[in-house]
Amino acid sequence: MNNLIVKQSLAEVIADKLKEQISSGYYKLGEKLPTEPELMKSFGVGRSTIREATKRLVQSGLLRIQQGAGTFVEQTEGIGESLDHRINRANFQELDEVRQLLEMKIAEKAAINRSEMDIVVLKKHLAVRKQAGIDNLIEACIEADIQFHIAIAEAAKSEILFDLYKATAIHLRKWFLSIYPDTQIFIETQDSHERLLADIIACDSRQAWNTAAKIIGRVYQ
Repeated sequence: MNNLIVKQSLAEVIADKLKEQISSGYYKLGEKLPTEPELMKSFGVGRSTIREATKRLVQSGLLRIQQGAGTFVEQTEGIGESLDHRINRANFQELDEVRQLLEMKIAEKAAINRSEMDIVVLKKHLAVRKQAGIDNLIEACIEADIQFHIAIAEAAKSEILFDLYKATAIHLRKWFLSIYPDTQIFIETQDSHERLLADIIACDSRQAWNTAAKIIGRVYQ
């Protein structure tokens, strides 16, 4: 597993280049970064890539966005490892512990903040999860399960909870494939996942928390 090569996204590559420019003194503490169009031209990438790259550096504390003024260098010394890089080298058990800690909170907040469109997305992923379980398609079942929980995190309408949950969850596919030889556990927990969805639809935040806790106790015991 230590020999696994993790391919960087384009946004990660641009974030690393910006980090190098800051650490080398090309951009100094308090200095304003070029505008998005200027960065797009400099790196030869699109707007979404620049935004994702700067978002990563804002989350790591390296940059600061001042509304209406621009993006500024917040830190130049002691530039540490980004959260995403730290997650990339974490073992799967560590990632799953973080994921479990977040499960109940995102369920609670999703029950409070979900939209009708969120419900449509959740139903879709849960239906795919159910059918893949019946057909014993383990990869498809795991993917649908992960996407269902990521959709709950999105429905919670908390950007930091969503980023944390998604960053940990998407790295767990290989570990799930190694511990679940078939879809039996997913079939056994389908009812509890459907109850969780019902709690979210009913805006019952307390019950959503409790149902999520029961799912964690059943799946991860």
